Amino acid sequence: MINDLSPIDVAILCGGLGQRLRPAISEAPKVMAQVGKRPFLDFIFEHLEKQGFRRIILLTGYKAQEIEDYYQKTESRLIIEFSREDHPLGTGGALKNAQEKIKGDPFLVLNGDSFCPLDYNKFLQFHFSKKAWVTLVVSRPMPSEDVGKVRLSDSGRIMEFTEKPKSGSLVSFTRDSWYVNAGIYCFSREVFDSMPTRWEFSLEKDWFPQLVRKEIYGFYTEEKFFDIGTPQRYQEACDALK
Repeated sequence: MINDLSPIDVAILCGGLGQRLRPAISEAPKVMAQVGKRPFLDFIFEHLEKQGFRRIILLTGYKAQEIEDYYQKTESRLIIEFSREDHPLGTGGALKNAQEKIKGDPFLVLNGDSFCPLDYNKFLQFHFSKKAWVTLVVSRPMPSEDVGKVRLSDSGRIMEFTEKPKSGSLVSFTRDSWYVNAGIYCFSREVFDSMPTRWEFSLEKDWFPQLVRKEIYGFYTEEKFFDIGTPQRYQEACDALK
């Protein structure tokens, strides 16, 4: 049991364009998509605060000012800071750009367009027990999910990353070892030293696959996570969270 989670910073990726979601939310940033009368991001904040976190860094890009204006005016017990990218850097570039603002070691990174009611205490205990460099939260994929997956060893170590299969691909996945990335990560600060030298890159596609020889683990959760990347999934999240 970790008694105090407040020293652990949480960086939330909020810079995506959300092009697939435009029919449902028009030009708004994805994280500001309305669920009832509240932005989707509020549900992530609420859960983090209940778990004991105190300092959040929002990694903004598309329509950054709209996100920053809202949370600068909103009363909260959370300490909220902002790291803005001037042009799209990808998830990895956005995190690298925020390095100076992230003080904790380890620290968490969350996708701002997905929500999972995770027990973060258990997640962090797992990370520390493995002496992990990086730990990803993973879940079982649904049979119909056309997504990238990770393969775990019996100890939970990540052995392989694979991108979502192309149409007509013969790649098959057995349910005993393959999992889907839930978009929640715990990092040691050492990871900044191993990131690509270029500024524009993706955590998931460009960097994670290079880390399989290091101490990188997957923490399995049975909690349902809500990803609002498409109009259909956004509606499912609205129905569940309201």
